[in-house]
Amino acid sequence: MNEIFLDLLRLKTRGYCCSQIMVVLALEAQGKSNPDLVRSMGGLCFGINWSGETCGALLGGAAILGLYGGKGRDEEVPDSDYPLMMTELVDWFGETADMAYGGRRCSEILEKSPDHSMCARIVVDIYGKCREILMRSGFDPALGRKG
Repeated sequence: MNEIFLDLLRLKTRGYCCSQIMVVLALEAQGKSNPDLVRSMGGLCFGINWSGETCGALLGGAAILGLYGGKGRDEEVPDSDYPLMMTELVDWFGETADMAYGGRRCSEILEKSPDHSMCARIVVDIYGKCREILMRSGFDPALGRKG
């Protein structure tokens, strides 16, 4: 996970927030970029536009799973494993967040860690969990599809 942490630091110093970092990491794994998607993820920063609601890294993780398993064109259908992948991520976060991070909401996490130091750990943990879920579901993170 050291490589992911270094990538996270690189992106953080460039001004990206947790939800954006999650998507940039997934896009980079595929050798892609998508500034429109990254820009749109900015609305999820710090618990949805600084509201302190749902953790932005979790929302970014959900976006990663959607990037691989969701519907993107009229002729597509979501992957059959997609609902289970999302459930696994959300259930895992729920089991982990209260004990490890101080809560599930951004405001709860920042209350425990006002210097945002916990956020890096959360991004690394969720990104790793997403990769684990994707690979177990037959997706190749570098290809962006099952393979």
